[in-house]
Amino acid sequence: MTTTDTSSPENVLPTPSHTVGPFYGYALPFRGGEEIAPLGHPDTITVHGYVTDGEGNPLPDALVELWGPRPDGTVPRVDGSIRRDPATGGYLGRNGVEFTGWGRIQTDADGHWYARTLRPGARGNSAPYLSVCVFARGLLVHLYTRIYLPDDEAALAADPLLTQVGERRGTLIAGDEGQGTYRFDIRLQGEGETVFLEYQ
Repeated sequence: MTTTDTSSPENVLPTPSHTVGPFYGYALPFRGGEEIAPLGHPDTITVHGYVTDGEGNPLPDALVELWGPRPDGTVPRVDGSIRRDPATGGYLGRNGVEFTGWGRIQTDADGHWYARTLRPGARGNSAPYLSVCVFARGLLVHLYTRIYLPDDEAALAADPLLTQVGERRGTLIAGDEGQGTYRFDIRLQGEGETVFLEYQ
């Protein structure tokens, strides 16, 4: 039997390479996370898009979290996004009545995500928007951004954040595809990189 002496620096083997995590696909996604709006609600909109890296390649294992106010601009304060069975601990899904304003969506193999939520109302001096948090491999700290809807150009022109980002404001405004459907792609870096926010 042979042994290796690792007490001296020249005998220490390097740490093997590995893919940079963290990996969120195991415990964070939940069934129905994309169905934020109560079924049949008249103010439901669909927001969808792709999460891509700096080369434009899709990220099949990213997570997108959305938070949004009610159509009147008030922030929901109810529980109920992730209900669990008290006996088994199994996931029961949403109750189908309460609007919590929150959802978590995992991208598919093509990097695509979608959510059905209520059309957000304006709050303060801001144009209506959905808050977004992005988790992805290689991101040691998640990223924050916003999705503005393109329906009110006057409100967008007066929005304090959009006026600060100048020419890059287009990366924060969803495209209107008609019939209450909006497209918002999230580019993590490179040309056309989405504007990300830092909260202090």
